[in-house]
Order: sequence, then structure tokens, then C-alpha cells
Amino acid sequence: MQTGFIAAIDLGTSNIKGVVGKTNENNVISILACEVISSDQSVRRGLVYNIEKTGGLVRKMVTLLENKLGKKIAKVYVSVSGQSVHTEDFTAREQLSSTEIITENVIQQLCQKADNYVPKDYKLYSVADVEYFVDDKPERNPVGVSCSQIEGAYKMVVGRPNIAINIQKSVKERAGVDIAGLIIGPVAAAQIALSEDEKDLGCAFIDFGAGTTSLSIFKGGKLRKMVVLPFGGQNITKDISALNFTESDAEQYKLKFGKLMSKETTKQNNLTSPFSSKAKPDIDMEELNKVIEMRLDEITINIKEQIHNSGYESELGSGIIITGGASQLKNLDQYLTEKLKMPVRKASAKKMFINNYAELANDPSLTQVLGLLKFGKDNCEEVEVEQPVEEEQVQKEEKKQPEKKPQKTNKTKNTKNSETEGRIKNKFTDFFNTLFEDDSDE
Repeated sequence: MQTGFIAAIDLGTSNIKGVVGKTNENNVISILACEVISSDQSVRRGLVYNIEKTGGLVRKMVTLLENKLGKKIAKVYVSVSGQSVHTEDFTAREQLSSTEIITENVIQQLCQKADNYVPKDYKLYSVADVEYFVDDKPERNPVGVSCSQIEGAYKMVVGRPNIAINIQKSVKERAGVDIAGLIIGPVAAAQIALSEDEKDLGCAFIDFGAGTTSLSIFKGGKLRKMVVLPFGGQNITKDISALNFTESDAEQYKLKFGKLMSKETTKQNNLTSPFSSKAKPDIDMEELNKVIEMRLDEITINIKEQIHNSGYESELGSGIIITGGASQLKNLDQYLTEKLKMPVRKASAKKMFINNYAELANDPSLTQVLGLLKFGKDNCEEVEVEQPVEEEQVQKEEKKQPEKKPQKTNKTKNTKNSETEGRIKNKFTDFFNTLFEDDSDE
């Protein structure tokens, strides 16, 4: 990757984010370009909704990134999300003789079975994690161990087939950009935001987006459960707009004045919109925060139920870790601590993975798109291949050079013309002779 770069695009409900970076031999990323543009309602709950519009926006994003780079982008990695995305369990087994040793070939056979898994009504998007059991005992590094049976417990990330179909139609067909690969968004965000200790001790990683909220449960260093809830920051914005505001104003109110767990008095809580020169109705701060809290109560109840259903509720030593654009709501960490009875911390891309642009790494709304770079392997730069100049072409170029040629005499020219005319006359004579011969035979 020293001469190229990795390009990634996150198709979010609120914004489409694009980033280009280069990864060194230590797997540390240098960001080369980053852009954010509005999705303009072309993406809904993480799923491409308007294919034509999304294609145009992706083309615009690629052009913006190319202008910053001064280079062409041939292909991009694209995030996969949406409310249908979740994990399913799949188990693969291999029976061995009692004295047989597990080899890399045996592991590959298990992996092949996982890759061939076909979920009902869904598409397999990724094999996210695996845990091995040797004669029913967990084993992190099974190669070289003697046993009679090895089992691989795989976490398969599946989702509706139309997620990939719509991405293909918008990015490849409409925008004219090749797809280097599809990467699970929540998994990418966790990869760049969590430490190995947090995964090992156990945590609930929550990515609050505009259209969806993803929950990933980790324990023992493995992904145990992942689910996407069809609620996000956009739902809160729409609830606020029901108080007689435009969605743009409602979004600004949410970010600037929304404050969970607020104990301030309501005497001076009536404010007028500072976001427009037009007259706006006053907003009651107490009512604003009540609307925000009611929607968050609904989201939190679903999160709590999913954590309980995972079976790891009492084993999350690292508590709750939150990221995403909607996680920037004031006091959200305090609110979740009280509701879920666990410690909560806010997270973004870890500095150890990015060696420049600290302001981008500190932005929780960019965690997912930056995480995509961790999974990119292919060089995404468009490389122009010089066509070899053939010897025949060189000869043609040489013939174009002016040179003195001997003048041909008219005699030679006339001789050639006479010979040609003679051949034509003989052909016509033969033809007519043959024609008469055929008639006489009849």
C-alpha cells in the first residue's frame, strides 16, 4: 500500500461520508482526504432507498475526494448496515482419529463450511468471528493440538439481499465506481474504537446513527451478538419538529439545547430560534428535553432487552461504550448509566490507529467510516497502464517522415494500366464464352 491508498464510503441515513487513507506496515492509518455530504433522504435506516440519487451523490463524493488527492479513485469499500443486519450462529465440525493433530488444512476445511453457509431468507455478508472447541473444550489456538473432534462456532453477519443489490446499482452502475468490497459498518466501528481489553472483559458497544442504532456484544475477545435497531437520532429530530419546527431547526435545537438529566428551572427556558432570520415560535426547553427523553426511553428499552437476551448482561466488565453522530447528545452517557445500571463512556477512533488529523479521529460521527479503512486490503488508486509501442507502429511513424523518393516514369504507370486492362478484358471474354457454351448444352 506504499504507492496507493484505500478509499471507503459510508452510506449513512443523514450523511454520506468518504475517506481515503494509507496504511503502513504497523497497520497505522494516515488520512489523505475526508468529505461529508448530505444523503438528501436517499438512504433510509442504513438502506439505499433512492438508487438514482444515491448514485449521483456517490459520484459527487468520489469527485470531491479526487480533487483533494489529485489522483483518480478506481474503486471503493462500502459499508453495509440496515435494520435487517444481525448475527446468526453456525457450527462446523471435523471428526479426527484419537491421535490426529489439528493442522491448518483442518482449520481451512471448517472455514470453507462457514463460507458455504446459506442463511434462510438472508444473504451472508461476513464471517465476523469464530471460537474453537477441541473435544468440547474452548481453545484459542487449536493448530498442533491432538484430539478426536474439533468444532468451530462461527458468528455470521447476515442481512436482506437487497442491501447489496441496491449498493451495486447505485455505486457500480449509476456512479460508475467499482466496489472493492462490502464491510459490515458496526463491526468496522468496533474494530477502530475498542481496545482488546474491553473486548476481553466484555462490553456493549452502541453506535448511535441517524436512522439506526447498532448494538454489538463482546466477551472473551469475541463478538457474541450484533443487532441493528430501527431507531436513531433522526427519530428524535422528527419528534422535535412535531412541536411546529422545520427538521433543520429541530436538528439544531437537539444538538445545541437538548440536555438530558437537566435539573435547571424552567423560568428562563423559553427561547427563540437563532437559526433563521424568519420569526419562529418560542420553544419550551422543558418540553424539548421531555420529547428527547421519551424517544430515548424507547431506544434504551430495546437496547436493554437485547443485552438481556444475549445472556451476557452480568458479564460486561467494561460496561457500555457509545459512539456515532447521535451519541453527541448532551449527558447521554449519564442518562444511559442511570437507565442501564452500567458505566458508560463515549468513544471515537483510537489515536493509536491514526497518526494525523486528530480532529477527525475525535469525531464520533466518523468512527464507522474510519473503521472501514482497517478492513481495506486492495489498492483503490486508478493506475494508468502505458500501452506498449509495437514495432509496426514505429515503422508507420518512420514512414511519415518526409524523404526524397525517385520519380516514377509515366511509361511504367501506363504499362501497369495496360496489363490491368488486359486482365479485365480476358475475364469478360471467358465469361461470355462460358455463357454461350452453357446455352448450347441446354
